[in-house]
Amino acid sequence: MLPEARERAVLLTDVHTVVHLDLTSTEDFGVEATISFRCTQPGASSFLELNGGRDVTMNGEPAPYADGRIALTDLAEINEVRITARMPYVHDGDGMTETIDPADGERYVCAHTSMDITQKVIPCFDQPDIKSTFALSVTAPSHWTVLANGALEDRSSGERGDTWRFTTTPPFSSYLFTLVGGPWVSVTWDEPYAPAPGGTLPFGWHARASQERELRRDADELKRITSTCFQHYTSIFEPEYPYADFQQVFAPGLNWGAMEFPGCVVYRDEALKQGTPTELEREWVASTIAHEMAHMWFGDLVTMKWWEDSWLNESFADFMGYEVSGVAAGYTDVWTSAAITRKTTGYRADRRRSTHPIAEDTDKIVDVDTAFANFDMITYAKGNAALAQLGHWLGEEDFLAGVNKHLTTHAFGNADLADFLDSLDSESEHDVRAWAEAWLRSTGFDTLVVTRDGDVPVLTREGSRPHRLTVSAYDDSMQLVGSRDVQLGDEPVRLEEFAGRIVVPNSGDETFAVIRPDEQSWSAITAGLSSVEPQLTRAVLWWTAVDLTESRVIGVDELIALADQHLRPETHPLVFEGVMRNLQTITRRYASPEEASGHLAVIADIAREATDGGNPALAPGASRVFARLTADRQRLVAWLGQDDVDPSVRWAAVQRLAELGDDSHIDPEAERDKSVSGHHAALTARALVPTEAAKAEAWARLMSGNLSSHEFDAVGDGFWGWEQAELVHPYLARYVTDGLDLAKRSGQAMADSIGDAFPRLPLTEDVRRELRTVVAAALEGGDVPTVLARAWNDALDDLDRTL
Repeated sequence: MLPEARERAVLLTDVHTVVHLDLTSTEDFGVEATISFRCTQPGASSFLELNGGRDVTMNGEPAPYADGRIALTDLAEINEVRITARMPYVHDGDGMTETIDPADGERYVCAHTSMDITQKVIPCFDQPDIKSTFALSVTAPSHWTVLANGALEDRSSGERGDTWRFTTTPPFSSYLFTLVGGPWVSVTWDEPYAPAPGGTLPFGWHARASQERELRRDADELKRITSTCFQHYTSIFEPEYPYADFQQVFAPGLNWGAMEFPGCVVYRDEALKQGTPTELEREWVASTIAHEMAHMWFGDLVTMKWWEDSWLNESFADFMGYEVSGVAAGYTDVWTSAAITRKTTGYRADRRRSTHPIAEDTDKIVDVDTAFANFDMITYAKGNAALAQLGHWLGEEDFLAGVNKHLTTHAFGNADLADFLDSLDSESEHDVRAWAEAWLRSTGFDTLVVTRDGDVPVLTREGSRPHRLTVSAYDDSMQLVGSRDVQLGDEPVRLEEFAGRIVVPNSGDETFAVIRPDEQSWSAITAGLSSVEPQLTRAVLWWTAVDLTESRVIGVDELIALADQHLRPETHPLVFEGVMRNLQTITRRYASPEEASGHLAVIADIAREATDGGNPALAPGASRVFARLTADRQRLVAWLGQDDVDPSVRWAAVQRLAELGDDSHIDPEAERDKSVSGHHAALTARALVPTEAAKAEAWARLMSGNLSSHEFDAVGDGFWGWEQAELVHPYLARYVTDGLDLAKRSGQAMADSIGDAFPRLPLTEDVRRELRTVVAAALEGGDVPTVLARAWNDALDDLDRTL
């Protein structure tokens, strides 16, 4: 809780952790730890967290242990706590996560930590504003490789396995502690870096042994992205890179997309694709590498004081991830993908009752579960967009100068919003605090409205924020004729030079606001959308059409018709894939069962045309959509008879055939593909089978409590079939009762997965109201865990928009 965390942060300083972990047993793991620290008020009391301590002493005397806490009483000025423990492995990704690879039976153990989780791995002061150095050693099976926050210092062999010793790290917060062990396959190199001893740093990429082919295939590009981003960051950030090496691991069991552990970044292993990645997937990998690397400075070197300022970590890293993967790694269209996929999640989140300021008030973050729920698309997508607008408003030079002042001033420490604003304010003549009050301390987003005064377009703002943005003008055939930079505040802006023209505000997507074109402009946009250049503006306009649909200004049928006309000639893969994703989201959430089949047929046919059209950039994304939605069983079966079909397409075909009633292809494909991704895809396919018996079996598996969070996601993805509203109707109420029971028996990650498994499929209005009533009643009962309650309240808001 926040009050005792604040008290402890004042009380304890100069923390050092020495820990040895024994991973050789398959039953549990051993912990031997020594934690030394100073106390600013000798005689005071405090506590350490550990889920499973056995022998504990403080300053040579036994220390009591109960309910996950080691009581520390009558503290001296200098203190030493020694702990010995046996701890359980977990399989839900919250702690020391054990995974058995179905492809080869190999075992992997990964310390997947985060807020309030490190105490499941080692004893610690588990809050962000108490930093510790870490000196780690690990004993593991001799055929393993072990990676951790520090660089490898020594490896020795013994009777029970090999012991790996790592260099002592600089101080960082306990939630950033990690190690990963297993028979990794590795690609390593020495990265040039002048300040390092010898002028280089050890770098590497690592993956499960069964993913060797994929890692070797992608190694050159992964290395190129890593090196170019690292060289860019070390040229623009004034503090030196803080750590002794930089390892990146595709690890099984991670609940996040990636995690910024200092010197040892971990990614979900699904990111290393078996087949050809789509363009959106390639962009995601590049921007995520840049995102996690930005955290080495912004988040790891300088960390928020408490979780209300988590945005300082995530918004900044999300913005830099897109920016640096573009300017340094060569993914120059990355902001196009952000416009049509990333920012859309921010707008949707900002409409819900759970919306919150980007910089949340401290008293609203009452515990870590509330903080966990706020790692959402307000913090990521909207925060990213706000910082992009700040950089555009301040100018790149002043923005970076302020960032460097912040990093230099608070290196190896903690900082909050006020500290960040002090740094920006010292480097800029703009009123940064007024900007922050308008953008970071408020909720919702503005609407940019175009009207006409005769022939002259007039731009006004519905809202309260200052905006600096580009307005572009087009002729009646939607050919670009000019653009201008606009500062928009309380007063309307007359665009005299664009008299008679079609105008598109925020055409460069510089700000976080939706647009409402005038009637003349919208008519021309809908007639000529496919010809609009550049593609970033086209993406902005596609999102505008989706937003108008979700706002019930135009119907789902109008959006599908717009796609039928303008998505077929689309040649840019990011625009194509992004729009296809949005079309499927809209159909699931807003279409009735009677409408859904027709909409899906149009979407599938657009995908078929792109698949067969000969554009290699479109084919990876289009073929997956086509295989997953088409009713052409003959085409699907033919694909499965070909050895050169992409694994993702094969599984999409197997899942669609299962959904159409033919489950005969699941077992052969599962035998063919024994990878982790294949295992998950098979779970999804079996859950899609449209029989009462198959649904009952899938439901029992889903709610058993025996699935990992990734397995739960896979079954949940298949259970609510697109066109199975009547078949799954009996499970709508059970989702609430059984899901709540499972959440009460589980942790944060599973509660999050249960929320993600909310039944989003085409339903009749009466059934949607029925579902809403059941969920609302459960929430009114008041005993829904915080993370699940957040997800269900969001789902209620989405239902209300539909209704």
